[in-house]
Amino acid sequence: MSMLTHVLACLFGMGSWVAINGMWVELPLIVPQIPEGWSLPSFLTILIQMANIGPLIITLMHRFRPGVLDEGAVVYCIVVLGIIATFFLAFFWNHRVAIGSSQHSVPLFILCLLLSVVDCTSSVTFLPFMMRLCPQYLTSYFAGEGLSGLVPALVALIQGVGVVRCHNATLTVSLNNTFENSTVNTGELQAVYQTAKFSTQVFFLFLSVMMVVCLIAFALLNHHPAVAREKKNERYFREELTPGKDQVFSLNSQTPEQKPMLNPFQSAKREPRSSFGRGTYSNSEVAFIFVVLAWVNALTNAVLPSVQSYSSLPYGNQAYHLAATMAAVANPLACFIAMFMPIRSLIFLCLLTVFGTGFGAYIMAMAALSPCPLLVHSASGTVVIVLVWILFVLSLSYVKVIIGIILRDEGHSALVWCGAVVQLGSMVGALSMFPLVSVHGLFKSGDACNTKCPM
Repeated sequence: MSMLTHVLACLFGMGSWVAINGMWVELPLIVPQIPEGWSLPSFLTILIQMANIGPLIITLMHRFRPGVLDEGAVVYCIVVLGIIATFFLAFFWNHRVAIGSSQHSVPLFILCLLLSVVDCTSSVTFLPFMMRLCPQYLTSYFAGEGLSGLVPALVALIQGVGVVRCHNATLTVSLNNTFENSTVNTGELQAVYQTAKFSTQVFFLFLSVMMVVCLIAFALLNHHPAVAREKKNERYFREELTPGKDQVFSLNSQTPEQKPMLNPFQSAKREPRSSFGRGTYSNSEVAFIFVVLAWVNALTNAVLPSVQSYSSLPYGNQAYHLAATMAAVANPLACFIAMFMPIRSLIFLCLLTVFGTGFGAYIMAMAALSPCPLLVHSASGTVVIVLVWILFVLSLSYVKVIIGIILRDEGHSALVWCGAVVQLGSMVGALSMFPLVSVHGLFKSGDACNTKCPM
């Protein structure tokens, strides 16, 4: 396999969700400077769900007008739109517009909606494009998709986002019948956010550069001679294997030289088990695959991220940043594991999904107990919550990658449906958590400096 193509596929995947992931990690610096305050995450969740109109249109086009949509042109358009939107975001994110008697961040909302359309639509365009490359490059793409969350998080850590220091709170009072003031120590601690090392504008310009890198990687995947030769060789191998038919390589398949001329234990032609894709799986197995895909993406993309701060911040600011960063590292790590150990057994995927869901249940329980979860006063509590976040993301990310590999082998339309189900699961998860977190306020966050929990 060409290392260049692996790198290009990874850089291409990084552009899939880097803009919206960047918005989330930059919230602590954005929120104090806009009139909406901490209601912005709620608005952002709604905007992302509105942006699902993009994947819906693409999926319907593939379903009712197959072959009409030029996939490459759509990818070019949405990536260029992402570059423009992140660039303008750097200059207009804190611009306010008067509507009636109040101020609102209208430019921020419009640009976030455009970025949401870009990232949501990438699920049903980037993945099907990867059908043009060998299956081995799909795991590199998924690794890049994982890095789209890790890289902005690391840059935000370098920037100093969310670093809190506790200082003694003081109260200024005026003395009786005098014009002099006196400072009185209230005995309480006050959480003070430290100044960032560089501005939010620089951070958004960095996101714009990341989108430019994605565009260059996509252009090279289309036009670089080394990649073009590899595509030509793959087409030649396909014709040698089954002339006149569109056979797809799998990660476990053999090259033509290794494949025996005749296998007496296997029929020359296997009857399709269903009308889906190439008929490898029965209808019940296909339904199981898509249910697991929707469930896993609902948990990893919406349900658990919405309570991440509630589950880990009570253990301290360091625990929160460690949980967020190491969980982001676990995503590409799962992709590399899947590259060398692609276990396609549906029973194994089911067990791993149950395993990951169990870790997610523990995270949800700690969020529900916030601001006083289990082991809140001990170092072991920090270790446990960080480790649980890592194992949760690691196990379910592996499931997502293997399902992507399975559906890749079922054909182009299967990957389109894969992207659609990913967005559907994420949407259902987000809409389920929005009223619980933002409307009913079932989860309580503690004060970083003043919350007292029983020992």
